[in-house]
Amino acid sequence: MFLAHLSLTHFRNYHRLELDFTRRLTLLQGHNAQGKTNLLEAIYFLATSKPVHALAEREVVDWQAQQEPIPFCRVAARVELQEGERPRSLELEIILAPRGENGHFAKQVKINGVNRRSLDLVGLMRAVLFLPEDVKLVDGSPGERRRYLDIALCQIDPTYCRALSAYQKVLTQRNSLLKRLREAPGASRARPHDPAVEAQLSFWDEKLAQHGSYVVARRHNFILALEQIARTRHHDLTNGLEELALQYVPGFNPGHLSAMEYELLRAGGEPSPQEWQAIRTPLAPQEVATHFLAKLASRRSRELAAGATLYGPHRDDFRFLANGRDLRTYGSRGQQRTAALSLKLAEVQAMTEATGVAPLLLLDDVMSELDARRRRTLLQVLDGVAQAIVTTTDWEDFTPEFRRQAQLLQVRNGTVEPASAGPQELEE
Repeated sequence: MFLAHLSLTHFRNYHRLELDFTRRLTLLQGHNAQGKTNLLEAIYFLATSKPVHALAEREVVDWQAQQEPIPFCRVAARVELQEGERPRSLELEIILAPRGENGHFAKQVKINGVNRRSLDLVGLMRAVLFLPEDVKLVDGSPGERRRYLDIALCQIDPTYCRALSAYQKVLTQRNSLLKRLREAPGASRARPHDPAVEAQLSFWDEKLAQHGSYVVARRHNFILALEQIARTRHHDLTNGLEELALQYVPGFNPGHLSAMEYELLRAGGEPSPQEWQAIRTPLAPQEVATHFLAKLASRRSRELAAGATLYGPHRDDFRFLANGRDLRTYGSRGQQRTAALSLKLAEVQAMTEATGVAPLLLLDDVMSELDARRRRTLLQVLDGVAQAIVTTTDWEDFTPEFRRQAQLLQVRNGTVEPASAGPQELEE
């Protein structure tokens, strides 16, 4: 898979852009706030159908689009695929256009010129994006880490994407029912095993367990695959001084742990070798579903009192540990950043192994906070990727050998120009 061309119209600070990618490595240089990150975000938007730095999709629309007869934003790409001995092109397109007079924008997705759902776009051009703020994967909220897992897995596994979407819809319905039961007249006298309550909840319990069990098992097994690779990457980046471990913390005990082991995991204790072995046991959705249903049945009174679903993958989390210590609590900023980078590099390999196709690697100003040894290690990793697009503020962050291999581009105020001269001449 190779991203051959990117076309942007009124995306962020790009009014118009037509850009060909000609080499395996692309290095984008420019000062801050010129559009380097915006370009990477546009590519990732096409890969995942979701903007990176926007709460609402209308935020990515360039304000100058208002000067058009019909304001709009367009992001499109041509991807070259090699399937066996038969190459083919894939045209991907997202258009945002006003809907009504309330400032909302409707999203139109096209694949090879045919209107499709956003869900159909995900996974066609797989990409792994690393941003400076991705340190929040280590020290941020559980929601940040769940979102990371969901985006990565949806690119790999369409079944996961469908199960996640179905789970979220069932969760909304079940929460609405629990809230109505809590607020109903006489709710204080309701009992968890009241036949009327059971009849209303049992259907949604089955659906929740059906879809949620696949989400839990897939997340757990993906973390296991990531950990094996990330441990090696982290070992290289830290010169063998740290051993990285990833610890998946599900929202309920899915059956691979004893009650004591699960409580230790939730509390953040350091597992023994035997407990690590249990934690690293792969999960099957059928086993998870059995334990999920049992958990919902045993905690029905608590959920009725809360008026919400308290257990399930919407409460999942995972931890980064270096030499047995939780990096969220005890890690320095440098350790957290290195752990996040190790995870992203592991994602590239895990995605390649799962799909047979290497994803596009997008690295935003990754060199600025790495020392010389970590930079060398990262450049060695880049030698093995199929295609990488990297941004920097300083040409000298990269070796002359790397720059000779790369397509050099310079970004200035929403424009991208070839940088055919040497880095020193460009700076002058």
